Amino acid sequence: MRKLLVSIYGIVSYLVFFLSFLYAIGFVGNFIVPKSIDSGEPISIISSLIINLLLLTLFAVQHSVMARPAFKRWFTKLIPEVIERSTYVLLSSLILFLLYWLWKPMTDSIWVVESSLGRMILTSLFWFGWLFVLLSTFMINHFDLFGLRQIYIYFKGQEYSELEFRTVGLYKLCRHPIMFGFIIAFWAAPTMTVGHLLFAIVTTAYIFVALQFEEKDLTIFFGDTYKKYQEKVPMVFPFSRFK
Repeated sequence: MRKLLVSIYGIVSYLVFFLSFLYAIGFVGNFIVPKSIDSGEPISIISSLIINLLLLTLFAVQHSVMARPAFKRWFTKLIPEVIERSTYVLLSSLILFLLYWLWKPMTDSIWVVESSLGRMILTSLFWFGWLFVLLSTFMINHFDLFGLRQIYIYFKGQEYSELEFRTVGLYKLCRHPIMFGFIIAFWAAPTMTVGHLLFAIVTTAYIFVALQFEEKDLTIFFGDTYKKYQEKVPMVFPFSRFK
């Protein structure tokens, strides 16, 4: 029964994540979803700024704090280790849904690309960014990243082992291609509103701050192997000189 419950929990957590990921595409791109980054009832600019910054901060704090090894060691004293990753994924996804729901539109335009060619290029970049993100997750181990591998191994009665360090595919271009994809997707907007710009600036800043902690953890975990990787491959932008 315990294995069944753990499996259901892991699968539900993954499905919630996948829905939040799909919704993010519509939210940022302003299509299909009922509530997007530029839709909803506008309120004062100051109130919108405060609310949106609080929502982004909530996600950033949860996403970073729960990812740190020290927090994981403490957290797995409270919950079974097998569901630690699934719980992290679930809480991150629920906070994203909270952000989608409570986000306040700030619809004044920063730029509007009028030419059909320009809009087509930016729209293509938008989709390219999301595809880059998704492909990057599969090139390491998509199912380990989102907790399903841990659940499957537990269900089979086997002992979990960490994945070996590998540099394949897009990870030969930059150390964090997932983040590179997000940056492209967030900034490739044919129409850039104040709210969208706020979202893009804050999330991009958060990415670079969070990666400093992530890089430190990876260096501790993988040692000289990761240090050599850092020397050869840029952190976020492919072909960049900034390591």
